[in-house]
Amino acid sequence: MDREAVVSARKILTRLHDVMASRSHAQAKLNTVVEVIGGGLDSEVCSIYLLREGMLELFATRGLAQEAVHVTRMAIGEGLVGTIASNAETLNLAEATAHPDFSYRPETGEDKYHSFAGVPIVRRERAVGVLCVQHADPRRYEEVEIEALQTVAMVLSELITNAGLVDEDEGLIAGVQHTGPEQLLGLTLVKGLAAGQAVFHQPRVTIQHVVAEDTEAERQRVYMAFDKMREQIDRMAAQAEFGVGGEHDEVLETYKMFAYDEGWSRRINEAIDSGLTAEAAIERVQQRTRMRMRQIDDPLLADRMHDLEDLSNRLLRIVSGQLGTAASMGLRNDAILIARNLGPAELLEYDRRRLKGVILEEGSLTAHVVIVARAMGVPVLGRVRSLRGVIREGDMLLLDADQALVQIRPTQGTIEAFDTRFARNRQRQAVYAQLRDVEPFTRDGTRITVMINAGLRDDMPNLALTGADGVGLFRTEFQFLVSATLPARERQTRLYRDVLEAAGDKPVVFRTVDIGGDKVLPYLRHNDGEQEENPAMGWRALRVALERDGLLKVQARALIEAAAGRTLNVMFPMVSEPWEFDAARDVFESQLKFLKGQKKVLPEAIRYGAMLEVPALAEMIDVIAPRLSFLSIGTNDLTQFLFAADRSNPKLAERYDWLSPSIMRFIRRIVTSTAGHDIDVTVCGEMGGRQLEALALIGVGIRRLSITPAAVGPTKELVSKVDITEISDAMAGWLATPPKNLRATLHEWASSRGLPVD
Repeated sequence: MDREAVVSARKILTRLHDVMASRSHAQAKLNTVVEVIGGGLDSEVCSIYLLREGMLELFATRGLAQEAVHVTRMAIGEGLVGTIASNAETLNLAEATAHPDFSYRPETGEDKYHSFAGVPIVRRERAVGVLCVQHADPRRYEEVEIEALQTVAMVLSELITNAGLVDEDEGLIAGVQHTGPEQLLGLTLVKGLAAGQAVFHQPRVTIQHVVAEDTEAERQRVYMAFDKMREQIDRMAAQAEFGVGGEHDEVLETYKMFAYDEGWSRRINEAIDSGLTAEAAIERVQQRTRMRMRQIDDPLLADRMHDLEDLSNRLLRIVSGQLGTAASMGLRNDAILIARNLGPAELLEYDRRRLKGVILEEGSLTAHVVIVARAMGVPVLGRVRSLRGVIREGDMLLLDADQALVQIRPTQGTIEAFDTRFARNRQRQAVYAQLRDVEPFTRDGTRITVMINAGLRDDMPNLALTGADGVGLFRTEFQFLVSATLPARERQTRLYRDVLEAAGDKPVVFRTVDIGGDKVLPYLRHNDGEQEENPAMGWRALRVALERDGLLKVQARALIEAAAGRTLNVMFPMVSEPWEFDAARDVFESQLKFLKGQKKVLPEAIRYGAMLEVPALAEMIDVIAPRLSFLSIGTNDLTQFLFAADRSNPKLAERYDWLSPSIMRFIRRIVTSTAGHDIDVTVCGEMGGRQLEALALIGVGIRRLSITPAAVGPTKELVSKVDITEISDAMAGWLATPPKNLRATLHEWASSRGLPVD
């Protein structure tokens, strides 16, 4: 915080402290508060709006018409004040009327004022009011003034709550009761079904005092809390069940890095300098962090901010002495954990026997907590809006992360239907488990190779659990995504060696690092720093690796050293033209030559492959085929490139079907083009893991699939009932003369033959 902001905020806080300590009634205090703030910031207007009966009501003002007090009211999201409350964000405008959400209220007499700045008054992470200032001259308020307003808003939060001036139930609009069955939708982060009672991860720490009596004493409290928190994190990192020697260790190392961040502790100290107590200072910095998070488009950086939020909550509990969390108090029943967000270390504190699922208000697929939850086998649903206003502690919840929804306070009928589905899933899993040691042969004796996709060391036990033929795709970028810095060669070598040892005599195909696009690394940026308009088709995957050849050299050496005495399978992602494959292979060959000169033990052989995701490569298969040992068709990216449809765009996500004749014809052409060459052709991705799609792929000549571990059992079940000649003839006819809906036609055909294609 700027020194001028500190002085300004402290001067105002000192005066507000006297106002709050006076024996005046609440309305008189608010009337005095707007005068103090307006005078302190030399602003002609200062107004306070508070949430009452679901509306934002003008409670006090300096500068606007006094007749408007308790008369002017607006809904959440209405006007500038309603927008601030709705988004819990600051507005700073030189010309208020130019903002699209501006709403003129004639009774206030505000028409002569141009500039406007407002900040939310936050209670328990929700806006319960708005503090705003206005000025006749068109100007943006200085940052120091905004800082002072935000700090003062914290003091107001305490004053208005203690006086009972706002309707607040966890900061939400009052008067809305949630007692009956409801359903909320979200984003699937980790698939699975779970049932249990709602347990909130942590009750919000109630800050009793905002204005500091003794600044130095508050500073010492923060120092002691930091020391205690760092001890906890160090101890947790050392004892974490999933953290020792793996990627989760790297997750916790990143987490630990934030715990020791000097910039964070400095900002808290600066907030104390402005006159806040230790608790209020931590909360003040935390509020600014949340506002920054909402402005961050980069999902990976936003996830790192979530880690900092997690640590802020921990620090706040320590300094306030309010240490109770659901984890520390223990889970007494099967529980579905509810949190705004969750750090990986905090998830590891829970009893795995009782923790059945997690629901987050935020969360993303790349978040650290998701990586840990997947290893724990805990289903996670994220991006569930308004859950705090709908779910109460102890509510019965049915979590269906497969369908991205949660049933709240379900009816008996809903519970019975869920139980039936749960039981059916268990029965299916039992059937699939019996297929673990059964080789997948079709009815006419054709062997289909079924492998799994992986990306973490903890994924490797799935090989034995499913009886898969190997790992057809090991995504090496996961290690890069969970690391705060570029992973050192030794660390990469250790991971790859562990993976190969866990696989035993089964093959593992390592895809070289596929970053860029939706997988952004904060430590690896464009040289020009420009934002890509279409990152999925931009600087990513092999394009990054060839430009930053040091990255590929380190990975090549790590893979070669890890595969000493074994066969190494290396696959290059997003190859567009043969020269890119050649350039990447040359990097490996040069590292092989170097290590040979160092008398290192080398792999028995290196098999090189390419991932066909870019349609252009299909036109050059005859050229590149003699250099390939295997070719993997990446259906996720291939589909979006063939249809020119961004798969991350929700409007297009369901528009184009994998079972489109154009996709199936394209894949058949690849199979035909590779005939006569000694090349293993594999389909990697979600498409191959769905029974109906797998049936179609077998029909166009695909004999190797690399899919999610959960799909291995269902795929083996399908394969055992398929007649190759029959499905091949059927697909040939449909692709020659495409039906109106190939999916429906294939489904009807399969169902009539008793094939499992759910």
